[in-house]
Amino acid sequence: MNITGFLQLFARVFFVVALGMLGIAAAELLLNLFNYTILRGQYSPGRLIELSAALMVFVIALLLRQIRDNQAP
Repeated sequence: MNITGFLQLFARVFFVVALGMLGIAAAELLLNLFNYTILRGQYSPGRLIELSAALMVFVIALLLRQIRDNQAP
């Protein structure tokens, strides 16, 4: 497996992790309305959304690099 394969794998893993964190943040926001919590105060839902967005920036950068490398001159 070459570096391109690893970059594609990392992009997919980061995307799934970012979506998972976004889902947990949404669930935490809903549960906080009923005075329940999933994270027990470790991370606020807003912080999870920020971390998810940061991971998505890396995914976008990896995808743009892949698009640039696949274009023929």
